[in-house]
Amino acid sequence: MPKTPALLPEGLRDRLPEQAEAASRVTRALVDAMRAHGYGRVSPPLAEFRETLGGDDDRSARDLLRFTDPVSQRTLALRPDITRQVGRIATSLLANAPRPLRLCYAGQVVKLRASQLRPAREMLQVGAELIGSDSVAAAREIVTVAIDALEAAGIGPVTIDFTLPDVVDLLANGPLPVETDIQQLRDELDAKDAGALTRIGAAAYLPLLRATGPFDQAIADLRAFDTSGVLTARIDALEAIAAPVRDRVTLTLDPTERHGFAYQSWFGFQIFVPGQGDAVGRGGGYAIPVGEQEEAAVGFSLYPDPLIDAGLGAEDDAERRIFLPLGHDPELAASLRADDWQTVAALSDADDAKALGCGWRLGSEGPLAV
Repeated sequence: MPKTPALLPEGLRDRLPEQAEAASRVTRALVDAMRAHGYGRVSPPLAEFRETLGGDDDRSARDLLRFTDPVSQRTLALRPDITRQVGRIATSLLANAPRPLRLCYAGQVVKLRASQLRPAREMLQVGAELIGSDSVAAAREIVTVAIDALEAAGIGPVTIDFTLPDVVDLLANGPLPVETDIQQLRDELDAKDAGALTRIGAAAYLPLLRATGPFDQAIADLRAFDTSGVLTARIDALEAIAAPVRDRVTLTLDPTERHGFAYQSWFGFQIFVPGQGDAVGRGGGYAIPVGEQEEAAVGFSLYPDPLIDAGLGAEDDAERRIFLPLGHDPELAASLRADDWQTVAALSDADDAKALGCGWRLGSEGPLAV
């Protein structure tokens, strides 16, 4: 038999009514929680010039889904991430806005390639950025806002895993210099490969592999390792960031984790929920290029699609969906919609309330259960 041709490219999909409605509910809950903290919503375009999305990072540019704009004849790209776009808005259209500047967003992003943990190439990204500061106070706020948003959307229980993206640089350029390439050192630490660390002459870094796990014990192990005191400020900062949320979430620490933190500066975190192999969110401090200078920022991004697929945001629409028979009173139907009912009007005598997903039918005395 001939094969049915694929209707959509690999990694892309349609979202049917129940799933689309659930995504809308989750998005609204997340964004409303961010707005409650003073974060104004922005909505950048789906496509931009390649250089504004990829910047000077060759690796990032290679991951862009690109095409030629027939109008400008320049290369455009579909956004794989909204964070960079928010940074562009903040440093151009909102360059003169008072700092710290608080912005939030929600929209679809498209990846050039999928990963094993995330086979989807198109996904929903919702997040917030605090621009103009990456202080401990700013980091503490952004972690708190992320947790508030997750709770508002019904996402939990949550584990926050902290990391220190620049820990290797601080040590290698200070008390623990190494002859090997620093990027190789980072890779071996990220892979938790104790044997490889020894082979490349970096055995002094082995205690970092043990400073991983439940937050309090990992922090204690990291302090014991930091005999030179070069990490003291970082450790103190992590404890200050964790203090207001330690009773709301599970906290862990992996100081050398680099996956997903390519552009984070001194502080980063991942968000995990049970049953999901990959993180549902990431955040941390970073810098936005502004000409030859940089502007500090801290933020987070959430990717709730896997949770929505698992039922997050789902509701039984039939409970508020009412069938309107032929000849119904249009004013009464309007009043039902004003009262948050979904009305489904009959187009012929053959229309069936139950088949059309209605839990109710409008009778002469009012709504009747189907």
